Amino acid sequence: MRSPITTHILDTNLGKPAANVACVLFRKENNQWSQIASGKTNNDGRIVDWMEETERQAGIYRIEFDTDGYFDVLGQHCFYPSVSIDFRIVAINEHYHVPLLLTAFGFSTYRGS
Repeated sequence: MRSPITTHILDTNLGKPAANVACVLFRKENNQWSQIASGKTNNDGRIVDWMEETERQAGIYRIEFDTDGYFDVLGQHCFYPSVSIDFRIVAINEHYHVPLLLTAFGFSTYRGS
């Protein structure tokens, strides 16, 4: 099953996927965040099975990445103990991929395909 919302984390310092990163997916409802899914990235740094197609709704979503836990396993300290990315779903028939490019002292994101 491929979720309508997916993510991928690439450790750009190591040049490879960030495996076993705990991630939580939220949806904003009535001005509050409600957790709708959680999981850990696979060996390819991906989460592709968060939700069914029928669960997708228009609205504002958030993914929280436990970067502290990831870097602890590597024996490294990081500047950002967690990363939160908020994004908006307007077209409910589209796929939304939210990649995270990560180092111990920085991160970036974009809307993927």
